[in-house]
Amino acid sequence: MKMRYTAPTGQKDLLSIKEFSELSGIEQSTLRYWDDIGLFRPARRHEGNSYRFYSPDQVISVNFIKVLSSLNIPLKVISSICENRSPETILRLMEQQETSLDSELRRLHEAYSTIHILRGLIKQGMDVADPKHISVETLEHMPIALGPAAESWKDRQFYQSFRQYCKQTKGNRVNINTPIGGCFASMESFLAEPSAPARFFLADPAGGDTRAAGKYLVGYARGYYGDMGDTPRRMADFAAEHRLTPDGPVYVLYLLDEISVKEPSEYLAQVCVGVK
Repeated sequence: MKMRYTAPTGQKDLLSIKEFSELSGIEQSTLRYWDDIGLFRPARRHEGNSYRFYSPDQVISVNFIKVLSSLNIPLKVISSICENRSPETILRLMEQQETSLDSELRRLHEAYSTIHILRGLIKQGMDVADPKHISVETLEHMPIALGPAAESWKDRQFYQSFRQYCKQTKGNRVNINTPIGGCFASMESFLAEPSAPARFFLADPAGGDTRAAGKYLVGYARGYYGDMGDTPRRMADFAAEHRLTPDGPVYVLYLLDEISVKEPSEYLAQVCVGVK
């Protein structure tokens, strides 16, 4: 037989926790927790069985907690100002929370951008059937964050110089978690020192720079950062054989790196240069 919970004698207008939950839209478990921590008490507890009963007008009081809680304001903070709130204290709280949410939104936007870019590049890398294949392709424009000219390469390797670039750009709101690339001024400089890009870049959509859309000579290199193998020479031979003139910067972008591949020897870089 199902028991019916009734309000204490003389206070028929009081609501059970189930009724108050339905009226306020707040889960019963949440109401119990708020009571346990002293944040929001029921109007009365039954002396015999400790059932909680609420006054209908408590909906107004609980709305304060409900609104602030929905704004991700900690319950401890809500409790501290609950009894002595004023327009001034709430305004200060809103300003503080707005600043906090601004930071969180930037973090979430960067995380979303990183996921979106990695998904695209990893899929592109997986679709490369023959890393030795050279072709001419029409590529779409790609937003990037292009760094300053690299420092001297003497006694320094590709990754060491890249980490230096990351340190330089860390305070410029550049998303350093996006895939890395190297930029060479020309095909001639790429052929001369294929492991020493003049500048680094990140595939950051908010970077402010762009690899322009157009027709590109495209090749691939498998191996650790800066290890281009015979890709530069094969690309140059292909261009000569097909009477193509490399035009503009050479971009080296890693489609598969330590994020998706365990062995450095299996990293996969895409190399492209505009052609006439």
